[in-house]
Amino acid sequence: MNETTRVTVQRRLEVIVRENRFTIAVIFPVIGAMMLVASAEGHLPSPLAYNPLLILFGTLVMRSPLVVALLPTVDRRAVAFLGILTAYTYAIELVGVRTDWPYGAFEYGIRLGPMLGGDVPLALPLFFVPLVLNAYLLTLLILRERAARTILRLLAAIAAVVAVDLVLDPGAVAIGFWEYVPPGGYYGVPASNYWGWLLSGTVAVVLVDRAFDRAVLLERVRTCEFALDDLVSFVLLWGAINVLYGNWLAAGVAGLFCLGLFRTDRYEPAMVATVLPKRWRSR
Repeated sequence: MNETTRVTVQRRLEVIVRENRFTIAVIFPVIGAMMLVASAEGHLPSPLAYNPLLILFGTLVMRSPLVVALLPTVDRRAVAFLGILTAYTYAIELVGVRTDWPYGAFEYGIRLGPMLGGDVPLALPLFFVPLVLNAYLLTLLILRERAARTILRLLAAIAAVVAVDLVLDPGAVAIGFWEYVPPGGYYGVPASNYWGWLLSGTVAVVLVDRAFDRAVLLERVRTCEFALDDLVSFVLLWGAINVLYGNWLAAGVAGLFCLGLFRTDRYEPAMVATVLPKRWRSR
């Protein structure tokens, strides 16, 4: 693909995402939360309940703003480090499932699409890597000039990754995605899981930090208004599930991510109208 074609494709993708932001960032996660809870509660028939194709499709759609936003920043170095991160994601999960380290003993309750070796979802990087990227990008935008300090940037991003799982894991356990044996004290999640996320999150953040030119990445995220829409989807989806199951502390952490998003100056109430479909704005 030559440079002209690449730029043309990139612009078309940006137009598609920009014109469908509300559908992607709000409608999809809200419907997804409803369908997952309905599946967990036995209110959906078997063809729809926990349908792996629907789960993968919905995840791909919600990830699309992040992917499209980052495309212009991806070079050979980024591909190499993200490839290493993908391999690490599979490796640490396989070790975790088969040895109970570092997350604690757990097992998947449903099939999240095709399974690698019968133990790990083939689409695992699609679920995990964007979470790390979202946490890292949010950290860059909030820290701004202070993001130039390597230690501060890395520590803040690692903390954000662990906070992501404070929202994700309780909700996932509640709807039966996976379970820990024995159940832990944090809505069924043991403390060992978070020590594991501290380890895997540290490795992942360091690899992401090495993958991109930070100045180029920060400039792209600053100028691309939908770069964090995937994080909005995450907060809506898993925040809603935690609220419905009474996981109030986890829902509170999701609320903190909302505050973080507001601090980026792109999701202020007055700006939300720009995300709505045009036919909604005229009402």
